[in-house]
Amino acid sequence: MNGVQKLSQKILTPSEAKVLQEICDADLKPVNVRLREGEYQHELAKTIASFLLEHQFPNVKDIIERLYGEEKVSDVRFVRKIQTVLKKMEKSGIIKILPKEKPWDLQRYVLLSFKFQDADKNAVVLASDQQIKQAKEAILFMSRESKNQKGKMALIILTSLIVSASYILSVWALTQPVINTLIFIPSIAMSTLFSIILGRTLSKK
Repeated sequence: MNGVQKLSQKILTPSEAKVLQEICDADLKPVNVRLREGEYQHELAKTIASFLLEHQFPNVKDIIERLYGEEKVSDVRFVRKIQTVLKKMEKSGIIKILPKEKPWDLQRYVLLSFKFQDADKNAVVLASDQQIKQAKEAILFMSRESKNQKGKMALIILTSLIVSASYILSVWALTQPVINTLIFIPSIAMSTLFSIILGRTLSKK
């Protein structure tokens, strides 16, 4: 479970969780290129796999920094070279490019599977069955966390509205020439009660 706890630090969006689930569920995928260990395409695929197992979606600079070191990230010619290789890998059906979250963001890459059969008929496995199992468990965990967060936000909004409305109503009752206790007492009670609920909700992690 330690792996799940580590991976679950980042809450995935529903679309990200779906992408990772598809990668984990993908069977051995045949491709018409070689994926020999030590060559660019194999090393890049292996590095992207390491990011995905951490539930991260790397861009070209993330990949270069992890694989070749931080100093290579500032080498514009080298970055372009790696981008060219990644483009070939996309055309070969090894990776795909995710839609940009913002227009100025760098493209993010994901594998289409953790297991490939290359042009030489060699099985290339980029994640163990245990790693894939842990990734699936973490996806389920984060999906539940995402739903919990949405439920918590809905409760915060609802209680905030009730607190505001009941507070305004109690203030309005106080400003009248004759205070209507049938309005003031219930409204101030509701304001107090839901303020407590809101406080407890906000204090929960």
